[in-house]
Amino acid sequence: MRRFAWILLILVDLLIFRSGNAFAQKITLTVDLTDASRNIFHERLVIPAKPGPMTLVYPKWIPGNHRPSGPIANLVGIKFYAGSSDLVWERDPIDMYAFHVNVPPGVQQIEASMDTTTTTDSAGSTGAAASSNVLDLNWNQVVLYPQNANSDEVQFVASVHLPSGWEFGSALPVARTSGDTVDFSPVSLTTLVDSPLIAGSHYRKIELTGAGEGPLHVIDLVSESDAGLAMSPADRTAYHNLVLETGALFGARHYNQYHFLYTLSDQVSHHGLEHHESSDNSVAEHTLIDSGLHLLEADLLPHEFVHSWNGKYRRPAGLATRNYQEPMVGDLLWVYEGLTQYLGDILAVRSGLRSAEEYREDLAATAAVLDHRAGRTWRPIEDTARSVQILRLAGSGWQNWRRGLDYYSEGSLIWLEVDTKLRQQTNGRKSLNDFCRAFHGGQSGPPLVVPYRFDDVVKTLTDLTAYDWAALLKNRTTATVQHAPLEGIGTGGWKLVYTEKPNLLIQAAERERKSLNANYSLGFGVSDGGVLDDVIPGSPAYTAGIGPGMRLVAVNGRRWSKDVLREALRASKNTETPIELLVENRDFFKTYSISYHEGEKYPHLERAEGDDLLDKIIAPIAKP
Repeated sequence: MRRFAWILLILVDLLIFRSGNAFAQKITLTVDLTDASRNIFHERLVIPAKPGPMTLVYPKWIPGNHRPSGPIANLVGIKFYAGSSDLVWERDPIDMYAFHVNVPPGVQQIEASMDTTTTTDSAGSTGAAASSNVLDLNWNQVVLYPQNANSDEVQFVASVHLPSGWEFGSALPVARTSGDTVDFSPVSLTTLVDSPLIAGSHYRKIELTGAGEGPLHVIDLVSESDAGLAMSPADRTAYHNLVLETGALFGARHYNQYHFLYTLSDQVSHHGLEHHESSDNSVAEHTLIDSGLHLLEADLLPHEFVHSWNGKYRRPAGLATRNYQEPMVGDLLWVYEGLTQYLGDILAVRSGLRSAEEYREDLAATAAVLDHRAGRTWRPIEDTARSVQILRLAGSGWQNWRRGLDYYSEGSLIWLEVDTKLRQQTNGRKSLNDFCRAFHGGQSGPPLVVPYRFDDVVKTLTDLTAYDWAALLKNRTTATVQHAPLEGIGTGGWKLVYTEKPNLLIQAAERERKSLNANYSLGFGVSDGGVLDDVIPGSPAYTAGIGPGMRLVAVNGRRWSKDVLREALRASKNTETPIELLVENRDFFKTYSISYHEGEKYPHLERAEGDDLLDKIIAPIAKP
C-alpha cells in the first residue's frame, strides 16, 4: 500500500505540474490601467511553480485574428521574482514568445511584473488601444502561462485598477468592486482571453433583453464624449430586434449573457473582434449620429454577434486549438467569416439597421469588387484563407492582383448561392435559416466549442435536400476563374449592372474616407491627396502604364480634384479625345493618355426575371 500511495502521489504531481501545467492552482493577475492615457498598462502575476526549469509563454495565435498576432513587441519591463530575489530569465532563441526561468529550491510560486505598451497591434488591429477617455483591454496582451498547458485548465484570478471615475463593460463575471478596483471571479485562461474589457470616462449601458426573452443582452458604450453615446430610439429598437432575430435564426444561445462592447472614438484603432459572450467593437466617435458612418458600420455588431454561434460555438477543427501557441489552420474561414458576413448583412436588414435598398447596394458593391478581382485567376479563396497570416496586414497596393481577405466577401456570395439554391431545390420549403438552426442550434447553455470539418457542412446541407453540395462548394472555393460567383444574385432574381448613379455605400465611403472610387471606369481608387491606392490589372489606367502608389497631379491639364476627375469622366462620353492624366512617380512626372469614353460607373442590382428571393431572404423571421 505504501508503494501504491507513493506512485499515486507521483501521478498527482505529474498531473499538476506536467509540462508546467498548473491548472490545479490559480495564477493571480493584477492589471493597473491608470496609465492608459499614455498607452501603457502595468501587470503583476503570481504564478504557481516548483523548483527547477520553468518556461512561461505569451499568447501568440489569437482567436479571431486567425494568425500569430500576439503583440509580443509591446511586452516590456519584464522581471521575475522569487520572494524578494530577482530571477534571471532568458527568451527562447527560436520561439520569441517563450521565457525560461529557473525556480529556486523550496519556492512554490514566482512573481512576474511587466508593462504592455498599447500604441500598435493591441486589439487585433493596428492603432492605439487607449486615449485620454477610453481604453480597450484584451487579456492576451497582459498574461503569461505555463508552456504546453491547455488553456481550459489554467485558472486565473484577475483584477484591474481603473482610472479614477471610469466605468467599464465586460462579460467577465465580477466578484466585487471597491472604488476603482474590480476583482473578477476565477476563470480559465480560455474564458479570460475570450472576455475583453472596455472602460471610459463617458460610459452608457443599454439593456436589450425584455422580460422573458432569455439571457441578459447589454450594449456597453464608451466614448470620447457624451455626444458619442447618443444612440437613437430607432437604433435601440433595432438592436433589440437583432437579439430576437438571432434567437429565431439559431434556436439556441450558447452563452450565459452577452455584451456588445462598443467604443466610439477617433483616437483609438477601429476593429471588430468576436468572443463567445461578447464582441469588442470600435468605430469613429460620431458613428451613431452621422448618417454616412452609421450606414457603413451598420453590419458590424450583427456580424460579430453571429460569431457567437458561427466561429465560437461551431468552429473549424483547424482553429480549435488547445492553447494560444499551437498554429491555426484557416482552410474553412470561408465558412467561419464568409457565412458570418452573409448572415451579418442579412440581420442588419432584418433588425432594421439597414433598409432593403441599402442591402442591395452593399451586395452590388461587394459583387463588383470581386468581379474585377484580377487575382482570382491565380489564387482561389481557399488560399486567401490559408494565407491570412501574410495577407491581413498587407497594404492596398496591388491588392487586386495579390488578393486580400476575400474569404469574407466572396464567402458571403457563396452562401447567398447556397441559400437561393436551397430555396429553389425545395420550392421554398427550406433555406439557410434551416441550416443555421440545424448546424448552430442545439442546446442553450454556457459557452461550448463544437469543432467541425468540411464534411460536416456538406452533411447538414444534404440532410436538408439532396444535392452535390460538396462539388459546388469545392468548385467555388478551390477553382481559379475570371469572374466572381454571382449565381446567387441571378437565382435571387437580380443582376449586377453599372450606371452613372452613385452607389449608396460607395458614396458614403468616398465621403468618409475623402476618396474617389473610379475602379469601374478608369480602374483605380484615389485618395484626397491624389495617391492611387491600387490599379486594377487590365483596366484602362493599367493598360496605359499607371500603377498603385503613384500620385495624380492633373487631369486634362487642370490641377486634380475629385470634381475635376468626375467632370472629365462625364465629358468622356461626348468626345473621342483621350483623358490626359499627369502623374507623379516619386521624383518623376509623366502624362498618360487614356482612351476611355464610358463616363462614371457605379455598381447596382437591377431586377431581373424570376422570383425575388433576395426580398424573402432579408425578411424578418422573428415573431412580433
